[in-house]
Amino acid sequence: MTSHYDVVPVLSGTEGNWEQQPFSGAVVEGKIWGRGTLDDKISVIGMLEAAEQLLKQGFKPERDMYFMFGFDEEIGGNEGALAIADLMQERGITFEFVLDEGGAIVEEMVPGVDKPVGVVGISEKGSATAELTIEGSGGHSSQPKNRTNIGRIASAIAKLEETQFKGDLKGPGEDLFEFVAPEMNLGMKYVFANKFIFEPIIEKILLGQPASAALIRTTIAPTIFQAGEQYNALPEKASALINLRLMPGDSLDDVKSFIKKTIEDDEINVTVSGNEASSVSSIDSWQFKAIQQAARNVYSEAVIAPYLMFAGSDARHYDKVSENTYRFLPVQITSEDLNRMHGTNERVSVDNYVNAIKFYIEVMKEGAK
Repeated sequence: MTSHYDVVPVLSGTEGNWEQQPFSGAVVEGKIWGRGTLDDKISVIGMLEAAEQLLKQGFKPERDMYFMFGFDEEIGGNEGALAIADLMQERGITFEFVLDEGGAIVEEMVPGVDKPVGVVGISEKGSATAELTIEGSGGHSSQPKNRTNIGRIASAIAKLEETQFKGDLKGPGEDLFEFVAPEMNLGMKYVFANKFIFEPIIEKILLGQPASAALIRTTIAPTIFQAGEQYNALPEKASALINLRLMPGDSLDDVKSFIKKTIEDDEINVTVSGNEASSVSSIDSWQFKAIQQAARNVYSEAVIAPYLMFAGSDARHYDKVSENTYRFLPVQITSEDLNRMHGTNERVSVDNYVNAIKFYIEVMKEGAK
């Protein structure tokens, strides 16, 4: 059982936008307010409360259970989760499964499904940074070349955004739709029942929205552009940083080759660093079914399905010491709630908090048999 108790900062100057003080932990009108209530102190406290409740009941698990809490997940987890995993490896300890934060129970998540869908991450996308750099003579802006350093980097980014990686409904993304297909309306159910015919149409629909597109392809997000110091001087150097989230199976070398082939400019230097996607955990195992059943025991109306997690988590560090790693935050939320995780007015309902404790009690019972 793992989660993390560090949080992202509250953006300086936005403190006054909070309805309750961001680190107050205030309980007002059935909601617990503050940074970390969703990401991810609810899991830390929920797990500990669940363990205390079970201890009071005299519960004795049939297998060892470890509680591992990171303090630096938001900046990579290298000093927390990675250090813990290294220590476990050194001691020769391996786990049947690790459960971390991740997907939640989200309303209106899947088109054609009226029920809330609880998504359990069975893998997480890799995160890489590509840097595009070009250097050359500057000069006065009154006599520019037809293609300046800024123009060439801008052109390269435009080509990448226009081309994009190919979408492919496979792996965890495909698993998600196979699990929820029985709950879809008749039209969507027919389409997914005949996926071998309609797959190109399904992929085109999924690529139409950022959230579903991220399920089936490696994504490209230019985030930083640097060039120039003086308004009337051509910059001698221009560079851009691009964040990419890699699908399972795509390597860092694949990404670099795709970028170089797409931009078609040998004078632009391309470097790629980061990590590839985590391993994909089983959905046929008793471990996944234990988490699925625990979620159903608390959220009986929800469809519990596997999916591919877009963001990073501490779970990836435990791949080397665990047979399976799963990612699930046992709360029922809306897309608006998701935007509050690293934003203003982060909060969680008391009902969700209590249900999280109930879930962890259930998963400990299911997982410790």
